[in-house]
Amino acid sequence: MATICFSMSGEGRGHATRVRALADLLRPRHRIRLYAPGDAYELLAPAYEGTDVPVHRIPCMMFHYTPSGKLDIPRTGWQGAKYICRLPGLVRKLERHLRRAAPDLAVVDFEPALPRAARRCGVPYVSVDHQHFLVANDLSELPGWLRRRAALISVVVRLYHRGMAKTVVSSFYSPPLKPSARDTVQTGVILRPAVLSAPRDHNGHLTVYLRKFSGHRVLPALKELGMRCFVYGLGGQPADGNLVYKQVSEEAFLQDLGTCEALVCTAGNQLVGEAHYLGKPVFAIPEPANHEQYINAWFLAREGTGEWAEMDEVSGRRLGGFLERLDDYRGRIDPDRYNGNSLALSAIEELLPPGR
Repeated sequence: MATICFSMSGEGRGHATRVRALADLLRPRHRIRLYAPGDAYELLAPAYEGTDVPVHRIPCMMFHYTPSGKLDIPRTGWQGAKYICRLPGLVRKLERHLRRAAPDLAVVDFEPALPRAARRCGVPYVSVDHQHFLVANDLSELPGWLRRRAALISVVVRLYHRGMAKTVVSSFYSPPLKPSARDTVQTGVILRPAVLSAPRDHNGHLTVYLRKFSGHRVLPALKELGMRCFVYGLGGQPADGNLVYKQVSEEAFLQDLGTCEALVCTAGNQLVGEAHYLGKPVFAIPEPANHEQYINAWFLAREGTGEWAEMDEVSGRRLGGFLERLDDYRGRIDPDRYNGNSLALSAIEELLPPGR
């Protein structure tokens, strides 16, 4: 039995969801320790309370948005500078943790402190995330404006950490790997047991997942449809005609996702991949100024398994046209293709000492 330490980004729920899936798959055979910031801690700490998986809160660098939903660059930059000043102290703290825990491996989902601590302690680490597609994959087929943005973001990705023993790129799409992407494994998304066992049916509703700043633009378009919509991410509130608001709950959300006609959501990689695994087409709405989500949305349309629109361009007409084409989108979804569990687990366990 080996000891494996995980850390992850605290922005949104996708990183925490991926780590939780891996941790649950590895727990029967190995000891797991989690270092979680921000949203990730809020999701993981209750899930593992009272179990043999300790969850330690750490600080992180967070993105900040204006009330209109655009990336607040000055505020994000200021908070990022403060985090960078605190990073050496965090690395020293994690180094002390690692020397006590003596892990065999660290697994990092786009978090910069644990890999630096692991290198100080001589602990190998593997990167498991989506963001490294910007470094590992050939993105020459993207339109020019997205290629330029991808090149810019890739600089940040390279700065997060380097020196990993292996890179696992978890994605619902798979452009070719660059010849330079040695020791890189490309997989589908990492799926939690709850997703693997979720129902697959069609109950005539849409499932919707939005961030708080996007609701006022998207909700009027959903109302125009007249179709029942289960809306997550905006908190519980009284129903408004065909819009039924629900508190975020894993069990309820997966029930509604598995039985919906399609998903309307922001263009996060993890959620789109989970929806496709359950056979659901996706109408994606990238968050303004989130260029990674624009790239995800572009590949979604290229794959022919859904479509996307700018937040300002979402309308009842656009959503209605999407619904008319659902059969075409469903026909292009091969659910098993989106399950990256076995490849990711093999990549991780290959790095463990023999017999552990």
